[in-house]
Amino acid sequence: MPPDVGLSPLFRRAARVGCTGARRRLHPPGVAADPAPWAVAGAAAGEDDGRATPDPTQDPTEDSRRTREEVSVKKQRPAPPRKEDMRPESLMMSFGYRPEWSEGAVKPPVFLTSTFVFGNAREAKEAFAQAYGLPGPLPKGPPHLIYSRLGNPDLEILEARLDLWDRAAASAVFASGMAAISTSLLALVPMGSSIVFARPVYGGTDYLLDVILPEMGIPTRDFPAGSEPAVVEELMAQLAARGSPCKLVFFETPANPTTTLTDIADMAELAHRHGALCVVDNTLLGPLYQQPLCHGADLVVYSATKYLGGHSDLVAGVALGSAELIERVKLFRTIFGTMLDPHSAWLLLRSLETAKLRMTCARKNAERIADWLFAHPRVSRVYFPGRLESRHQRRIYRRQCSGPGALMAFDLADAGEAEAYRLLDSVRLIKLAVSLGGTESLIEHPATMTHADVPENEQAALGITPAMIRLSVGIEHPDDLIADLSWALDQVDAADPEVATVGREEAPGR
Repeated sequence: MPPDVGLSPLFRRAARVGCTGARRRLHPPGVAADPAPWAVAGAAAGEDDGRATPDPTQDPTEDSRRTREEVSVKKQRPAPPRKEDMRPESLMMSFGYRPEWSEGAVKPPVFLTSTFVFGNAREAKEAFAQAYGLPGPLPKGPPHLIYSRLGNPDLEILEARLDLWDRAAASAVFASGMAAISTSLLALVPMGSSIVFARPVYGGTDYLLDVILPEMGIPTRDFPAGSEPAVVEELMAQLAARGSPCKLVFFETPANPTTTLTDIADMAELAHRHGALCVVDNTLLGPLYQQPLCHGADLVVYSATKYLGGHSDLVAGVALGSAELIERVKLFRTIFGTMLDPHSAWLLLRSLETAKLRMTCARKNAERIADWLFAHPRVSRVYFPGRLESRHQRRIYRRQCSGPGALMAFDLADAGEAEAYRLLDSVRLIKLAVSLGGTESLIEHPATMTHADVPENEQAALGITPAMIRLSVGIEHPDDLIADLSWALDQVDAADPEVATVGREEAPGR
């Protein structure tokens, strides 16, 4: 398989003239960037670069003085802004694509094709030789697109833009978050080696790590989210003593649904000291509020269905990291067929343009709601990165997070499953559904929904109780969300509660 998916010939002409695009990454700190495209274009057009100086032997006439003054102004003129120096939210509308590539369309089209045409047989031979890593000279330019299971222009543009948010060297997009996690783990951990992971974690991930991988010859051990490195190191030593050296440390931070934080830098240092990789699921905060790669993680994974997609209308996943790791992950993605489809990739390109706006609005709403719940007498505890109780957790937050996100959980006071269900059945604006990170607010019961496959005794040990409610805050008006929650909380103790049903909201004027 090719070590670099690159761009298709569709994009080669623009690449030759030095445009910024999917083939060019933002330069890392301390590394000089390539010339900006407009600087290249200006030099090619013969524009004055500001370095010319008048001949000192000429007479100091009025014309020569004017020339010197004009040159001085040109020397002081600031350089135009460079795309390499711009922030991700500014580049989400254009990075990796130019309208002239597609008849002037301001947005990239959906490339709904399964296969790609070659100009001649030799070009096809070179493309397949490169794809399979056969010996011989490599073709000039980026690899030719062959088949959409290997690569597609929409996926290339999407991956280039996702790299910007996490400051990653490379990325791979998948058909779901679980596709990203399962493909990455199988690509990076050989049979006979082991994995240690933090709990609680998303229910699907928990089942993969607790049941499926051990059945495939990959032992696993779990540790409580937020644990000190010494706890994890002891588990790694136990596995190594049994002949299964740990090759990967996996955790979700904040944890789902308790929002407990795990120190990324500490776990990455521990993993690397023992020759293991550190993989972080960053779904709950997203790249806007946490960037695990910058704290030493080797790979970061997302359910892109959540905040990156943000509209509850697609299912996708992504893994980001070094070019070497992503090369191997993409090999397994190609063979397993877990890549994202072009239409969903196009929808994600749309979503990334508003990611910061949506996540900022949802975060502000969540902060208000968390404060309100904290003061409510019917709520015994609020789980939210913006209201951490322990000094240790607050230290981790300051170290690696720039915002609390918009997912929280809370416990009802003196309550069990019946009272929790009464609240869930009483909300009217907020939707009773799993998932998170959409524009709409969603509420659910972790013990019997997202984490139902976790045994009850393990749920209790993890802090997932029958009284716990998980809330994903959307972008509605916060006062309306608080009013909805206030009404639902009132119904918990009502003698005759009014229970809402799906679609019960009355049409205006009725």
